[in-house]
Amino acid sequence: MQSRRDALRALAGSIAAALSAGGAPGCAQRDADGRIEASFWFAYGGTNREVLLSLVEQFHASQSSYRIHAVYQGDYFESLAKLRTAISAKAAPALTHIVGEIVPYLAEAGVLEPIDTFSHGEDFGLVHELSQAGAYTGGANRPLWALPFNRSTPIAYYNKDLFRELGLTPPTTWEELTVVARTATKRGRGDAVDRWGFECPVDWWFWAALVGQAGGTVIAEDGTPELGGEAGVRAVELWQRLVQERWMKPPPGRDYNAWQTAHNDFLAERTAMIWTSTAFLRYLESNAKFAVGAAPLPKDVRRSVPIGGTMFVMPRGAPRPEQEAAFAFLRFMMAPAQANAWATRTGYIPISKAGIAELEKTGYYAAHPNDRVAIDQLVHASAWPWAKNLFRVQREAVQPRLEEAVLAGKSARAMLDEARKAASAP
Repeated sequence: MQSRRDALRALAGSIAAALSAGGAPGCAQRDADGRIEASFWFAYGGTNREVLLSLVEQFHASQSSYRIHAVYQGDYFESLAKLRTAISAKAAPALTHIVGEIVPYLAEAGVLEPIDTFSHGEDFGLVHELSQAGAYTGGANRPLWALPFNRSTPIAYYNKDLFRELGLTPPTTWEELTVVARTATKRGRGDAVDRWGFECPVDWWFWAALVGQAGGTVIAEDGTPELGGEAGVRAVELWQRLVQERWMKPPPGRDYNAWQTAHNDFLAERTAMIWTSTAFLRYLESNAKFAVGAAPLPKDVRRSVPIGGTMFVMPRGAPRPEQEAAFAFLRFMMAPAQANAWATRTGYIPISKAGIAELEKTGYYAAHPNDRVAIDQLVHASAWPWAKNLFRVQREAVQPRLEEAVLAGKSARAMLDEARKAASAP
């Protein structure tokens, strides 16, 4: 079976080979009304998909020159695999969105179209931490390869009714997290647990948050995979203790299957508190039969959260008119009205500074305090290094080994030593 590293190398190679001419004038397709058509690949289902498609229709109603064909391609990683196939067939979309960690890899491979080719230095008024300039170390000193789309941070969700009943408040430190998880856990007969105090997917993103909170760095600015050093060990050992004491439920499944399990357990009141993304705020609030509270992640030696989600990018190779259509849609999506519509209807963080100011002015955050948590937490956001190996370290070196360490009790130090060697392999 092809490894993820080989898949990524093949992705960049196939894009470079297929799109070496990049951005040629070409001929664009037009619809019956004479609008230039451009494809946009996205990776959403459910409510988020409905919201996105409604914004696409608003874009069509706002002008008469372009039409965007939004095509669902599965989850983030399925979409990435399909992108490779499409590019090999010289059928890449004019626009797509990809997880932020892979942007440096594709940009350095020369397979993305610089967006400032079209923007000419336009200031979109973006929230700094969510933009390329703030999301990556040195991101402001590079061509504009990516614009923010669905940006998020991990936050804590808790059952406010249960916490009130138990006299608990959201934990602000690792020590308090342990106390809350223990206190909120309800034992059943024998060795059964009727309600878990805490649940968190055993996932790279949350582990990276813990590493930062313990004072470590996952990847140095020069691309060296430090994996947190002692902070990385302490992050894994925190999870191990919580699982071994049976105060944290380890959700079965990998990637987003584990996330969905955590959501289901929380909504079914099998878990008192979970860590997941701001992206699921509307979903959890809408489906819970209890009052949902949101809180920032706790600290160890400091507070720290990674920025997650995806960025808009333009693969090279589409005819110039299609690229212009794609950029027109990007400009539309960056505007405060659309950025706010996307954020308030989903849970993702508003990307527009003017949009946030408008929400403050109209009292939105006073009425929806959970929405404010992620914005306030941005002051503690950690920028990713502009490192080509960032995605590879995540998906190949760390993620496959986390479950083995946390669930099977493998030495955290040995696991990270092994992951560091894998990350440093050519």
